[in-house]
Amino acid sequence: MSVITKPRNTLLLTSIASACMLTACGGGNNNGSSSSAGNAQPQQTLAGVVVAAAYVPGNTTGNPTMKAGYYSGATVCFDSNGDGACDSETATTDANGHFTLKTTGTGQLIADVSTKAKNTANGQTVASHMILRASAAQIADQGATNVVISPMSSEVQRLVEANGTSYATEKNNLATRMSVPALGASSVAATASTVLGDLNAMSGAAQQSMLFEDNQLANRYTYATTKLDRHDLYPDNLAVPGGDPSLAGLAGVSTATAVVPATQQTPITFAQSQQAAFNIEGIPRYDNIFIVMLENKSTNTILGSQFAPNINALLAANNNFPTYYATGNPSEPNYTALGGADDWGITDDSWWGCGAGAPGSGSNGAPTDAAFAGGTASDGAPLILTGATPPLDSAHLSSFGSQSCAIGSVAVHNVKAPSLFTMISQAGMNWRTYSESMNPGQDPRSDSIADSAVSDTFTGPGAVGTPSAVPAGLYKTKHHPGMAYQTTRDLPEFYADNRTLFGTQYTAADWAKSTAYPIPAGWNYDQFSTDLASGDVGNINFIMPDQCDDMHSVGSDASCKGTNIIQRGDAYVKLLVDKIQASPLWANPQRKVAIVVMFDEGGGTSTSCCGWNPTSGSSAQPLQQNADGSFSPVAASLLKYGNGNHGHGNSIFGVLTNQQTAAQGITDSDSYSHFSLVRTLQDMFQIADPMRPATYLARAKYTESFIAQNILNLPEFASSADTHFDSVRPMNHAYTIPAAYKQRLNPGDVSGTSLATAQVGPDAKQTNAWTQK
Repeated sequence: MSVITKPRNTLLLTSIASACMLTACGGGNNNGSSSSAGNAQPQQTLAGVVVAAAYVPGNTTGNPTMKAGYYSGATVCFDSNGDGACDSETATTDANGHFTLKTTGTGQLIADVSTKAKNTANGQTVASHMILRASAAQIADQGATNVVISPMSSEVQRLVEANGTSYATEKNNLATRMSVPALGASSVAATASTVLGDLNAMSGAAQQSMLFEDNQLANRYTYATTKLDRHDLYPDNLAVPGGDPSLAGLAGVSTATAVVPATQQTPITFAQSQQAAFNIEGIPRYDNIFIVMLENKSTNTILGSQFAPNINALLAANNNFPTYYATGNPSEPNYTALGGADDWGITDDSWWGCGAGAPGSGSNGAPTDAAFAGGTASDGAPLILTGATPPLDSAHLSSFGSQSCAIGSVAVHNVKAPSLFTMISQAGMNWRTYSESMNPGQDPRSDSIADSAVSDTFTGPGAVGTPSAVPAGLYKTKHHPGMAYQTTRDLPEFYADNRTLFGTQYTAADWAKSTAYPIPAGWNYDQFSTDLASGDVGNINFIMPDQCDDMHSVGSDASCKGTNIIQRGDAYVKLLVDKIQASPLWANPQRKVAIVVMFDEGGGTSTSCCGWNPTSGSSAQPLQQNADGSFSPVAASLLKYGNGNHGHGNSIFGVLTNQQTAAQGITDSDSYSHFSLVRTLQDMFQIADPMRPATYLARAKYTESFIAQNILNLPEFASSADTHFDSVRPMNHAYTIPAAYKQRLNPGDVSGTSLATAQVGPDAKQTNAWTQK
């Protein structure tokens, strides 16, 4: 047993001590002994465990493997004033995570898990410092000799502080949160006692579900401790209303866009660090997001259109971003940007193997996909055996053999860089892509092929009453945000995470007649519906309708052309939204679930985000971080990289969340892009750190501050009038447009809409769409 003293200033101790007198959180001086006989606390003995979880990479089913364990070598003590440091005698957890603490302290217990501690779940030394806690109410509830300190116990206390509620309320709320179908289990039994109990005593689906949550919470509390230890300012720079405080006085920032915010930052406290880890850059933690991808329609084609009543109703009742920009043209560069915040110079829709092996390709090059032995997905669907190289249909072969796809003539399409998918996987979370109209039994790395054995008549809005056989290319790999990334295709769960989606024209009975590929026994033609019912969806889910239901057009079916296809796509959006909103996940008030309805690009103009449009063929190169923390262009220049990231006007972007209980119609008219969405998703799922730009994918790091500090390495900005023209900020509405600043919109994207008259200054509502209730 030992005693440690807090290195905290006297004023802070005085103010918190006063608060403790009002809240009965405990007393005594810093070393745990009384300052006078009247304040003496009797010695008590507490015992319990500090619980850990560990993610084990390598699972091919689509859901991560989690192991339960304990933290050995962690320091346990009382923190009477809630500043995250010991006020009393300490104990150290043994090899089984157990502690016995004899102390005169009072208040909440903390477990200080340093980098000298070990996680017995994986046998590894803890990589980063983390502080966990258990409240005085929990100690009274569980009993002095049966205290379980864990990320779950920390979460209950955080929610008490965030919501101004009680331990009993938040313990029950956490049990409600965890009592849903999850990870493929039809139900998970979670009670108020089990969610705060020792997860090592659980088993089966319930344990895996709890460990899945515990791992994500541990990631958050590790990040919270990082913020506290390095003395971050609060709130994060890009969450400060009015603008980024780091821009004030920074060289290279245009006076047209440099705003000095009225809100002042302060050094972060322990309590603030815990809340900040769940609200990174003003983006709250979400459990699941479903991103519905539509195609090639500018704002003026959809907004107010009689052919898109469902989308317009969603925009009017929920949240929308009317000034949202594509980052490239045609489709493939936009999807690639959505998967990893850069299009890597891709300016065509060619196969993801195009240009591979080109001289000067740097870290990119020929595909290195490995053969896959097949198996079973987490939802029971069969996974087919594949070769290292996917089968190439005639379209692929023609493209690969053409000059437009030849080595040296185009940018390398096979990107060997991290993606959203790899980052989610590495954090022990899961992802899904749901694609309509893949041929049954096909390799998801290939476009779907024509199949005359499958024919039916589309009967929904926009129908023409004529039967049509399946045309080639209903499913396109260019519309998969992760497909161009070698790192994504290398993930063990890649095949399991590419899943099927219900259709509007071809039913399961139609597809069962397919002759294109052998159909495995037990093939599930609609994993999307199965997964929603069982909770086996991803943290991030990209939903790709086929090229008729996404408004793109393919084949000769008249229902897949003109205004008919807008009606068809609009109706499909309603089917998707209704199905998600009918799911147990959406109905659970203790979970945050969002639906995004968006388009990859507009309909034909080239204006990029906020008016910036660099000269094609500039010497731009992606930046990498050096050992000294500085950034410089990649060592081996990427072929044709400067041709990319040009934008393609703006289009509809709508957000629905299960937290909103009434129609609100919130509009955020700041300018955003695909790069902004990637940054927002990284914040939403805590897979980046705003204080470390290199943790953000590719161009998602290009904030105003980053651009100003690296302007000499960014030749594409040399002729830009404002540093924010292609900047990225999270979609949180913290930035306030200068009063005299006129937004730059392309008339071809917004003619005939309320946006046709460019907005001057900030919009009227100034609200964060992701936080609305």
